[in-house]
Amino acid sequence: MEANLRQRKSKSWFSRQRPEDKAFLIFAYVLLFLFVIAIIIPMAYIVIASFIDPITLQNHGISFDFSKWTLTAYERVMSNAQIWVGFKNAVIYSIVFTVISVFVTLLAAYPMSRKDFKGRGFFNVLFLITMFFGGGLIPTYLVVSNLGLLDTMWAVVLPGAFSVWNMIIARTYYQGIPDELREAAEVDGADEVTYFFKVLMPVCIPVIAVLALWQFVAMWNSYFDALIYIDDAAKQPLQLVLRSILIQNQPEAGMVSDIQSTAARAQLAELLKYATIVISSLPLLVMYPFFQKYFDAGIMAGSIKG
Repeated sequence: MEANLRQRKSKSWFSRQRPEDKAFLIFAYVLLFLFVIAIIIPMAYIVIASFIDPITLQNHGISFDFSKWTLTAYERVMSNAQIWVGFKNAVIYSIVFTVISVFVTLLAAYPMSRKDFKGRGFFNVLFLITMFFGGGLIPTYLVVSNLGLLDTMWAVVLPGAFSVWNMIIARTYYQGIPDELREAAEVDGADEVTYFFKVLMPVCIPVIAVLALWQFVAMWNSYFDALIYIDDAAKQPLQLVLRSILIQNQPEAGMVSDIQSTAARAQLAELLKYATIVISSLPLLVMYPFFQKYFDAGIMAGSIKG
């Protein structure tokens, strides 16, 4: 009996699975591998292509002959003033948007999680309606215009600061916190404000980190609101600069002004696309490792209760 038990323990986890489970796991691993390859190959291509001489890239494609590699694209991107202005604006917009959005979301989610909150069901229905029906672009533009927010940072930050989906995630997380915590705070004389900021918020760090990451990435990748509401080039975020380079194929004049040949300008413009993509993605790549330890905890804890 003991020998059989030791033999069973010595087998790998995979070998102990049933045949149908093994087949499913193999299928899942293959599918996951294909997804990873589909993500890694384009990323690797963009990074490598950003270093290759534009003539070599156009005529021969990717080359691992390092004598054909160059830092020209990065030098021109880094020396362009509009890129840095857009980068600064994108960082400011993303941080301000994240702070406002997470703060408002957490405040709205707290009463929705309280069973003793009168009208809880009514307000939940109102929130859910906004997930399926919106006012549309023209009414939103008129509201922003009448509030005097056009061509300001607040036109980009405020309209989408509250997310009902994020509120539901935070509400579910609150519901997973034992009621005894609030009862203990009440015994110690803490009011609702004290309990929310000094007791509840430290416990909610995982979900706060997840919501902050989501909102920061959403604002960092967003360009449409800035395209609609902002005209001043000094207030435009990096995404609008990238849009002119990537979609409209119009790099900033300072990047190609010294190139006389039309063909050479087109080749350099193609190279600048890859370099700007890499540079604009760096902040997000740097952020993810710091938020990873909170990400799984925040998502799973918010999915326990409905």
